Amino acid sequence: MPEASEAIVEIRDYTIEAEWFEAYRQWASELAGPWLRANLDVIDFWVDDGHEPEVAGSAPVVSPNGQPNVCWIIRWPSRAAREEGFRVTLGSQEWQDIWAKHPNTNAYLHLNVRFMRAA
Repeated sequence: MPEASEAIVEIRDYTIEAEWFEAYRQWASELAGPWLRANLDVIDFWVDDGHEPEVAGSAPVVSPNGQPNVCWIIRWPSRAAREEGFRVTLGSQEWQDIWAKHPNTNAYLHLNVRFMRAA
């Protein structure tokens, strides 16, 4: 039987404060997104479009901060590669210059990062 791949995807869900959402969307679309796509294996980047979310299940709970309104998915060859790649990429001067233009780094009400493998 072949070895299971160590490849993972990192799913990053953010809940950005409503007051800062449009400014965040512009910053992410014009600066952060293009740079991250060029430097990481970003599958894609999505922002809320105003459709009402669906919440279901036997014990549905929505965070007091609301539903995430931003989602990024990044592909990595392994968790170790992610740790090193994220450290190097986000520690770069280029990223620091982009981060310095963020409209409000305190507008993140909630951040959830999940790591998953293909089933």
